[in-house]
Amino acid sequence: MLRNGAAGGGPAAGGRAAARPVRVWCDGCYDMVHYGHSNQLRQARTMGDYLIVGVHTDDDITLTIDGKDTYEEVKAAGRYRECKRTQGVSTTDLVGRMLLMTKAHHSNIDEDLDYRKHTDNFGKGPKGHSPWTGVSQFLQTSQKIIQFASGKEPQPGDTIIYVAGAFDLFHIGHVDFLEKVHQLAEKPYIIAGLHFDQEVNRYKGKNYPIMNIHERTLSVLACRYVSEVVIGAPYAVTADLLDHFRVTLVCHGMTEVVPDKDGSDPYEEPKRRGIFQLVDSGSNLTTDLIVQRIIKNRLEFEARNQKKEAKELAVLEAMRRLEEEKH
Repeated sequence: MLRNGAAGGGPAAGGRAAARPVRVWCDGCYDMVHYGHSNQLRQARTMGDYLIVGVHTDDDITLTIDGKDTYEEVKAAGRYRECKRTQGVSTTDLVGRMLLMTKAHHSNIDEDLDYRKHTDNFGKGPKGHSPWTGVSQFLQTSQKIIQFASGKEPQPGDTIIYVAGAFDLFHIGHVDFLEKVHQLAEKPYIIAGLHFDQEVNRYKGKNYPIMNIHERTLSVLACRYVSEVVIGAPYAVTADLLDHFRVTLVCHGMTEVVPDKDGSDPYEEPKRRGIFQLVDSGSNLTTDLIVQRIIKNRLEFEARNQKKEAKELAVLEAMRRLEEEKH
């Protein structure tokens, strides 16, 4: 049994015979999966030979309804370990970015007052910050990238495939797309180009991207179908880029392709070379749809509170009138 937490974890085998496979279990909500979740699973996988992941719908707090530790039995049996928590990311923080509509989380923009207030208060309960959902600053390091990177170089006979985009809030739609791209060749080597935050904001608008370039890098690297990531790839797929990486195929999903700043087609060069291909992921999930769900839920919650407040005010008014009639 493994839990994502603040403490370091040791081997899960606990003295078992080396020949016996070690089966590791970890569970959680895994709502809006991000690189923090991926890092937990990566660490869990190193603690044994076979990883089983349980997905539940309860909150990410390790207490039952009656206040007991849900891992009490496995702890008593000496079969519980914790892995190091990935600082600087939480589902709570990502939801807050969507609702706040600020761009301060972008890597090239100074933190503004609204965002600082958000990080100070979002996920903070009446008794202080929650250790599970509190917001902390994400700091990118080379070690984090190395931990997620495959480290594989393209080999002779590999089909080098280039895909580019924001890959924001990396979700199952992205995974489905990359899986379909991966199936296009016998020996695929997929390079994902990630656009800088300011470029994504140019063609997406609002407060996009929700995750900055450093966070999106780790999210994409965590995908098994991706071999390499170009951090801050040019929006237009140029001849230099294609020649440098020896690209044999360029793929794009069924989403809209926004023209470059000068109005040109960013895929003009691979189309000219005859190496461009549209790929249908078969999924209708998009980053926009996820954000719409979050906003819709918030609006429903606010509407419910407004109705409740209106009823309470009506009751108070009725009580006031009754008191006036008595006098």
